Amino acid sequence: MAIDSNEGSAFGLMTDAPRQGGFGPATTGPWESKGAYRHPAAGWGAAISVGEVLLREREPIIGTKAMFTMNHPGRGFDCPGCAWPDDQGVTLDICENGIKHVTWEMTRERADRAFFAAHTVAELSQWTDHALEKAGRLTEPMVYDPETDHYVPISWDDAFGLIGETLRRLDSPDQAAFYTSGRLSNEASFLYQLFARELGTNNLPDCSNMCHEASGRALTASIATGKGTASLEDWAQCDALFVLGVNAASNAPRMLTTLAEAVDRGAQVIHVNPLIEVAETRTIVPHEILDMARFKATDTSTGNLQVRPGGDLALIRGMAKVVFEAAATDPTVLDQAFLDAYTTGLDDYRALVEASGWDELVEQSGLSEADIRGAAEIYLASERTIISWCLGVSQHEHGVDTVREIVNLLLLKGNIGRPGTGPAPVRGHSNVQGNRTCGINHHPTEEWLAKLDEVCGIRSPRERGLDTVHTVAGMHSGEVKVFVGMGGNFVLAAPDTPFTAAGMSSCELTVQVSTKLNRSHIVHGEKALILPCLARTETDQQRAGRQSISMEDAMSSVQLSLGARRPASAHLRSEPAIIAGIAMATLTDTVTPWQDYIDDYDRIRDVMARVLPGFEGYNTLVRQRYGFRIPQPARERDFRTPSGRAEFSHAPLPNVIPEEADVLVLQTMRSHDQWNTTIYTNDDRYRGIRNIREFVFMNRKDMRERGIGEGDVVDIVATSVKDGSTRSVRAFRALEYNIPRGSAAGYMPELNVLIGVNDFSAQSDQPLMKDIRVRITPSAEREVA
Repeated sequence: MAIDSNEGSAFGLMTDAPRQGGFGPATTGPWESKGAYRHPAAGWGAAISVGEVLLREREPIIGTKAMFTMNHPGRGFDCPGCAWPDDQGVTLDICENGIKHVTWEMTRERADRAFFAAHTVAELSQWTDHALEKAGRLTEPMVYDPETDHYVPISWDDAFGLIGETLRRLDSPDQAAFYTSGRLSNEASFLYQLFARELGTNNLPDCSNMCHEASGRALTASIATGKGTASLEDWAQCDALFVLGVNAASNAPRMLTTLAEAVDRGAQVIHVNPLIEVAETRTIVPHEILDMARFKATDTSTGNLQVRPGGDLALIRGMAKVVFEAAATDPTVLDQAFLDAYTTGLDDYRALVEASGWDELVEQSGLSEADIRGAAEIYLASERTIISWCLGVSQHEHGVDTVREIVNLLLLKGNIGRPGTGPAPVRGHSNVQGNRTCGINHHPTEEWLAKLDEVCGIRSPRERGLDTVHTVAGMHSGEVKVFVGMGGNFVLAAPDTPFTAAGMSSCELTVQVSTKLNRSHIVHGEKALILPCLARTETDQQRAGRQSISMEDAMSSVQLSLGARRPASAHLRSEPAIIAGIAMATLTDTVTPWQDYIDDYDRIRDVMARVLPGFEGYNTLVRQRYGFRIPQPARERDFRTPSGRAEFSHAPLPNVIPEEADVLVLQTMRSHDQWNTTIYTNDDRYRGIRNIREFVFMNRKDMRERGIGEGDVVDIVATSVKDGSTRSVRAFRALEYNIPRGSAAGYMPELNVLIGVNDFSAQSDQPLMKDIRVRITPSAEREVA
């Protein structure tokens, strides 16, 4: 589906000149780039940072107390940050970024009716995104008043009534889209998709559409599961661990403990990434008190491979080539018994790999043949291997092919369905995997819909719904008239920011369910609602008493989360209660007992137990000390693909090198002081950055060739690989960094504007956030405004 794009701005976006703070705090202070971080990841640097956060947010007592209840299933709350599994038996199973995330929501500041009365939306549109969130917790439902350009209070009943009336007036339920970020609980996710399908649409875009959609599609095609098969226990037993496209120190900091333990017991840990991040060097784990006291660091890698962006598939295929070479003289190299019994397509894959020349593999990977052979020798020597990956792999045109190639390599030695083995995607946001498990899916299977209909007594639509990029297109074309956002900041998370904002502004109604103010409240439809919800740290009291919700981590374990803090306002409602309120106001002849579900969440889980495979006895299982792990047939070597076997893929090797010599491949990323679109400061400690966000990392030689010096002001022009349209940002700083030639890197959401609306993968529909083709030149502006 082609999407027409237009350049320019939309109401609600900042219109001021570029600032070195980017979308972070406004600043006029001097910027600084020190280069690579020289200290261990986490350790005292993280401890000092946490202390500064607690003092800055004026929460040294409550924030410290939260550390001892976070990530303790059943008696504490699940961290709303990353989806890394809880480490059983660890008292302080926390990280720097988790504390930042929780403390940011526990702020004493309030964006209440007095705040909205004092500021028009036009005024707020010129605030930085940091300033919008810094205004504090939302306290009551608000509705946009076009006559005064203010948000004004509205009762919950009237808010639900407005939504219901608008949805019922639509010509089709497909004119509404129901988005969710990863923070939504399992119970809320199930209710959300149930409401959408009883209404009559599968328009359920989610943040997975922008992150790991490629992983889910690839794993489903290869082994009939959309998830990884490795557990945290497997990570503790593997002999070799390959980690591709992951910045663990910032995006999944608790993973550092697992990496350090693997190296400490003698496992080979190989990181594959265009940037050598601090997580790929060494760490001091904060809950190891003696190590902290002695400043004792542990290595987190035994090797690093700097692939060019998108070069991972060529690396994996090169490793497979070495495996087949070795098997030619020693047949025991392959797990032939496993291959014969459980796989199909091996001979064609072998022929494809053997036909791949070393010159091409080296060129496309950006690595030497010796590097590739060295990685393959580690794989050959390992009895138990895990391959893990994140967005550096999935956010490419060929992301599905790359993940399938990872599975191909694992299959050769039977590295699936045994302890210490398996594919392991690193999911980013807490419960983003649970969202999909519980039905947040724009293209559900017939099996899922049939079971939902049988248990819940509805008739779900069978038509494929809209994902994220097609929701943006639908809003822009008028096909989507109502947008409901369950968490997140859609306008800044999606690609081509002005285009997305213009689409949001053209909606008849936009509804944002949130804890704090963000850009997606300011970029609104003709009618707009802000509905404030409870945070995970807060008590959820319903008629049956205090309620728990549940989450699924990145390795399929499900556990309870129990908030204990007094809510920021007496007018807040839980996300399940908000969804039920919308449903009851919309579905006049509903067959679903919405109020009963909200009175007692056990009733929701009882229904989920009848719908979701592996959730039988849900209420009992989830109340076990550490919850439960969802059974996976693929982990038991039960591959429920069309062939009944694990299927080798046979993709051609992609060309990831631009044809034009002056074009660089730019990838977007988060800073260390950022979580998704929430920016805490303008610093990035692990990359040596201070007080600046509007910059681009470049290779030294690429800078010299373009006449660019360290800190020079540059313009960046991106050309769409799909339709040839161009987009640009101006007056960014160019900073030298250890990054492969021909590549560049910078922050999202500042650089999302460069991603063309048609620049999404044909394989996964994911925006190509790690494959933006750009030209970088000295700026016509000599200084940043």
